[in-house]
Amino acid sequence: MKKWIGCGAGLLAVVLLAGGGLLQADEDLDSLKVCKDTQKLIFENAFVRIIDDRIPPGVAEPKHQHRHGVTVWINDYDAEQVVYPEGKKSTSHRVGGTAAWSEAVAHTVRNAGKTESHTIRIELKQ
Repeated sequence: MKKWIGCGAGLLAVVLLAGGGLLQADEDLDSLKVCKDTQKLIFENAFVRIIDDRIPPGVAEPKHQHRHGVTVWINDYDAEQVVYPEGKKSTSHRVGGTAAWSEAVAHTVRNAGKTESHTIRIELKQ
């Protein structure tokens, strides 16, 4: 019995390590580095990172990545995004004053509307 428990624990460790590697931030795609003209760090500690994101109309942010967390839309705007690695393109109307859970993502975002987009992104580090 101990042999099977040991094998199961070892397999679980491998799965967790492999999965954890997929969720770790890719420094080359860090949104604060890639999108330095539109994203600003407003708070960070050992648990969270809070980003203020403002995209002018017609401007696109290059491919970047976020950890999982909460997205808060401050104002209404229209967005186009492409999510990787699938390359799935979508458009949406974001409503100010709303929030949603967001899984970790690598994407591009373009403000397809006529007003500046304003979003607060609260990324969890754990």
